Amino acid sequence: MPRAAKPDKSNTKQVRDAEATQAVILSAAEEEFAIHGLTAARTEAIAAKTGVAKSMIYYYFKDKEGLYQAVLERSHANLLHVIQQLDFSLEHLAPEVALEKFLSALLECVSQNPKLPTIMFHEAVQNQGKYYKRSSSLNIDKTLMAILDRGVASGAFRQLDSFQAAINIMGTCLFYFIGAGNIQQHPQGRRLLSKAMLEQHIQEVIAFTLAGVKQ
Repeated sequence: MPRAAKPDKSNTKQVRDAEATQAVILSAAEEEFAIHGLTAARTEAIAAKTGVAKSMIYYYFKDKEGLYQAVLERSHANLLHVIQQLDFSLEHLAPEVALEKFLSALLECVSQNPKLPTIMFHEAVQNQGKYYKRSSSLNIDKTLMAILDRGVASGAFRQLDSFQAAINIMGTCLFYFIGAGNIQQHPQGRRLLSKAMLEQHIQEVIAFTLAGVKQ
């Protein structure tokens, strides 16, 4: 009886090392893109932060655009996972409860990755959403609009345009993170990204949004 082939430990280690290297590159790239956006971000700076040769960045991600797209996908991955898990259950909840759960999940995820809104701000200003539309993150907006449409149809929410309402709701959620550098000056000393302030932001957004959409 032939012996079963032993797993190639060297190949397994190479895969793990490659995954670890890519994760380090993506973390450094996320920081660089959050500060500079795609246009002004430099792969040299990303390589310097990681200690990885610039050629390795191109080996794994082909070019700066490929790296940027990978950062967008990774930045949204946790949020998309949470929203997708919620998506089925949201259909069976009262619209106001579904909206509250959606907002809570969205803001909890963004609080864990506060660079994400800034990256998306640069994406809108520099690229007019060119790379955003290629990502799967559009599903987040669709889920929110579906909740709003269902709320209007059931009479739980006032008459509203779900597209316009979703824009304003997302702005209410995310500007806090984009404008944190300015907002924390009024008054000085507030730590906007502290756990306590983030929890307060989540509760205020939920209360503000529900008050705005209910009949």
